[in-house]
Amino acid sequence: MENLIFSLNNVAPVFLIVFLGYWIRRWNIIDAQFSRMASRFVFTVTLPALIFTSLVRTDFYQTFNSRQVVVGIVATLISYAFVWIVSIFFTHDGRDRGVFIQGSYRGNFAIIGFAIIYNLFGSDLMSNAAILLAFAMPLYNVLAVIALTVPLNSERNIPVKKIMFDILTNPLIIAALVSVPWSLLKVGAPKVMMTSLDYLAGVTLPLALVGIGASLDFHKIKAEFSRALAATIIKIVILPTTLTWFSWRLGVTGEALGILFILYGAPTAIASYIMAEAMGGNRELAANIVLISTLGSIFTLALGIYLLRSIGII
Repeated sequence: MENLIFSLNNVAPVFLIVFLGYWIRRWNIIDAQFSRMASRFVFTVTLPALIFTSLVRTDFYQTFNSRQVVVGIVATLISYAFVWIVSIFFTHDGRDRGVFIQGSYRGNFAIIGFAIIYNLFGSDLMSNAAILLAFAMPLYNVLAVIALTVPLNSERNIPVKKIMFDILTNPLIIAALVSVPWSLLKVGAPKVMMTSLDYLAGVTLPLALVGIGASLDFHKIKAEFSRALAATIIKIVILPTTLTWFSWRLGVTGEALGILFILYGAPTAIASYIMAEAMGGNRELAANIVLISTLGSIFTLALGIYLLRSIGII
């Protein structure tokens, strides 16, 4: 019972803020424009600030867990290949297949994942999560471009060069690329700069969670429900279960394994909807995968943390 209460106490607050965002949108305290601008502000300003401050303050040589990073990357590639094969049985055209693939493997680790890790392990391990994100984010984006481009290649002309340019100029990737050498060289940052960035970083999680809630639309849940449900089961049940076991068998244990579980089990990222819409994918399917996986992960993340703690793995 103690482990169950611990798990709920660490997962529930994150989703309570998400649902707060949903209701204050319903009450017209904020609108769709606020939600879009808040998400953009988080993505381009506050989340890069959080990643930068987390990595700059850490001793990279002591914090970097090569086994965790390598296993996380290998597990992501395995899950990507698995999902691509499974998508053949659930989709019949390119605009559906790419969305199904992306929605089944790409998790919201940067927002919901970070929030749960902060609650679960405290601020000390945020730098470890930021290092993992620095490797996972470019991989997620490249794999998403492939998934959304290849199935549609014969149907329309996709500006792949522009998408690749957007990946290279991704604010999260830039923040990681700038902060990692800073950490390696142990160059001290001016206190004024770090204090200002701390203010911005502190806004990230609550504002992002409110934005996620405000973007949820339950009226559209009937559209593409069966395929969205299939992708959700893969994303928050099958993959985190099998990949966490795979990671444990490869020697990742303790808090490092807990962070990988959250990486694998986080609900589908809202960025998958934005990317699908921009590249001509099935936007209704993408939106439903985000919605259903977000709702379902409330229970699967809490249950997963409970089981891992009960077994004594984390």
